Amino acid sequence: MDSISERLRARHPQRIDLSLGRMQALCTALGDPQHRLPPVIHVAGTNGKGSTVALLRAIAEAAGLKVHVYTSPHLVRFNERIRLAGELITDEALNAILDRIEAVSGEATVFESTTAAAFVAMSETPADLAIIEVGLGGVLDATNVIERPLLSLITPVDLDHAEFLGTSLRGIAVEKAGILKPGARGLIARQSEEAMAAIEVAAQAVGAPLTVMGVDFDAWAERGGMAFQDQERFLDLPAPALTGGHQIDNAGLAVAAALELDLPEAAIIEGLKTVRWPARLQRLTAGPYGEAARAAEAELWLDGGHNPHAARALATALAERQAKAPRPTALIVGMLGNKDAGGFFDALKASDATVFTVGFEGAAAEPSALAAVARGHGLAATAMSTVHQALDQALRLGAGRIVICGSLYLAGEVLGASPETWPV
Repeated sequence: MDSISERLRARHPQRIDLSLGRMQALCTALGDPQHRLPPVIHVAGTNGKGSTVALLRAIAEAAGLKVHVYTSPHLVRFNERIRLAGELITDEALNAILDRIEAVSGEATVFESTTAAAFVAMSETPADLAIIEVGLGGVLDATNVIERPLLSLITPVDLDHAEFLGTSLRGIAVEKAGILKPGARGLIARQSEEAMAAIEVAAQAVGAPLTVMGVDFDAWAERGGMAFQDQERFLDLPAPALTGGHQIDNAGLAVAAALELDLPEAAIIEGLKTVRWPARLQRLTAGPYGEAARAAEAELWLDGGHNPHAARALATALAERQAKAPRPTALIVGMLGNKDAGGFFDALKASDATVFTVGFEGAAAEPSALAAVARGHGLAATAMSTVHQALDQALRLGAGRIVICGSLYLAGEVLGASPETWPV
């Protein structure tokens, strides 16, 4: 664990307690830094938030803008969460801001404190744009003290974090739509009918105009690249440099936002080509795991998706690769104990993959229990002690395509062992 994470765990409550009262009081005590940010793009949704943020950041930076970014969780170092005008915040700067926050923070949670730290740092560093990712939900998320965003983006809404957001898709969509603000345009990714209906009601209630994917604009794969069309133009673009067909939709939302910002087509093209976002169907070829796979002439991939919607995207990507180059497939899966493991494995059962389950530091599901869930959904599954052991066994059994998946926390441990694989 890095030093910033250790500090936060030692000094702040670890609980998730969705409420804006503490955050508003903390921001007031700090001089309301959230009101002194550059123009804000606020991003909520169940899946695709981080990829959409990364795509939009790459496009904006290709246009010459200085961009602040706040995302969560981190993979290896806590500093990954806060990017100031293109650079990760330093330990020295973050510790100094946390000193100021802890002098007034009271009972603020870790996420509230770090969100406040991001706002303070961003308000004191010049930039042209701030892209802020919601942590959980929307209505009561700590980031939702932002009152006047330039744009609000909602990526695909699906079931996740049931213990906090419930199991109603409509209810979850209402939570995500809580970031919509009066007069600020909302750009909405492709949604189910139920989720879209809830978002439309929320938008009407606050007076937020909507631009909706599949209605007002669209994006699709075409001739190895990507096509984008809205009411005014058709763009023939390169495919985003992020693996998986689902990234076309994420890129489409980012392009729509870039056009709202009047960014040039050349910057859009460059951003799509150069975007990087680790642990989202990332090919590993270096480090101890990547080198072991390469020595066995096997593909090794890393994906942090951790809910059924993400598993469906992974299943589609695997099916596409299998159609082009069939190989025996193995999944090395670790998940948090509160995730929908059954839904995750159900989405992947058609892959006919052999599953090896593993644990990781923190509130991970027991590998043996996770393997039992996988077997209950028709997948051959074996519990293993470590990723290294699971990878060794998968290679020994002849797997030619291996995916380590199920949790961003697991992905972080894998990347931490291979620092050359995760420059951001």
